[in-house]
Amino acid sequence: MARRRAASPSPVLFLAMLCGQACLLVLSPMLPALAAEFGLTPAVAGQLRSASGVAAGAAALALGSLGGQFRLRDLLACGLALLAGGSLVSAAAPTFAVLVAAQIPIGTGLALVLGGAVAAADEWAPPGGRARVLSWTLLGPPAAWVVGMPIAGALTEVSWRAAWLAVPFAASVVAAAWVAAWPRGEARSAVAHPWRRALRRPGVASWAVAELFAYGAWSGTLIYIGALFIESYGVGPRAVGLLLAGAAVVYMPGNFLARRWVDTAAQPLLAALALLSAVGVAVLGGVRLGVGGSFGVFALLALLAGARTIAGSAFGLDAAPAEKVVVTSLRAAALQFGYLIGAAAGGGAIALGGYRALGVVFAVLYVLAAAPHAVATARTLMRSPAPSTRG
Repeated sequence: MARRRAASPSPVLFLAMLCGQACLLVLSPMLPALAAEFGLTPAVAGQLRSASGVAAGAAALALGSLGGQFRLRDLLACGLALLAGGSLVSAAAPTFAVLVAAQIPIGTGLALVLGGAVAAADEWAPPGGRARVLSWTLLGPPAAWVVGMPIAGALTEVSWRAAWLAVPFAASVVAAAWVAAWPRGEARSAVAHPWRRALRRPGVASWAVAELFAYGAWSGTLIYIGALFIESYGVGPRAVGLLLAGAAVVYMPGNFLARRWVDTAAQPLLAALALLSAVGVAVLGGVRLGVGGSFGVFALLALLAGARTIAGSAFGLDAAPAEKVVVTSLRAAALQFGYLIGAAAGGGAIALGGYRALGVVFAVLYVLAAAPHAVATARTLMRSPAPSTRG
């Protein structure tokens, strides 16, 4: 029994995903302080995610073509090492330009971790255990909120540079050492195929586009939620870290609740979750409900995001089961280019119309994410034979 637990891929994949998310979320509580030190507005400083998003998206696209030449274990170890290096440079950055440059290895490493971990959750899982391993792997990001965000928020009140060292850098070093010690017997992945073959499979292209829009809305919310609470309600970075941690606790039940439906009704579930999220983010941006009320809406969005993440991952893997690395690379690219969209669209919306405009823009992105799945679900229902009316 002990040996079986030690060999389980869930803990190491969980930690790898935690590190990737920590590199993203650490910006939320520190954004105003970071912007002030370099003489920038939060909207401009938020474009740091644009730099890492471009790098991660490009790396994810390359991974889809080259991933089959490497062991998943090696991809993960390399990605975690890049996260650690980029976090270290971010903590020491003397100028905003250096900080922007440091996001390039972070973005590249993030693409390798996201693509490799989700593919490994499918490929390394024991027979019949895919949903369980996948769900635990995808709980790594909200765990970064619960564990990392309070630490990052507290340290930011002293120094935002210390937050980089204590959360993403330290976690990535530990995870890289763990992955490097993973058994070397794993064969090189035989699941990478040309992009064209994967995209020809029914539903894959529309799924990838929907993931792009959904991640654009959700990641943009994560980038600017700290600034929204700080500027709207006057709360401090420590409180923002605690709020994000609280929302992460709600994210986790969403993951587990959706697990029971992802193998049978992933597509209608994705459509419904995106539409509900559109309503929620419009309210979050457009209505000032006080700290408690706005936190409640954000927590609801986190619950829906938790459900949507496992549903989207499972749908993509099922749509192209023979192209795991390609599909997970598409998902990683959608996530990272989604951060690019979210950072740019959110910053522009805040500059033009404040947080109300932010909510509207992100609501539109969620509706666009729901559209392909809603259309496909409607077509499936129309093709289903009508129930007989004969007695």
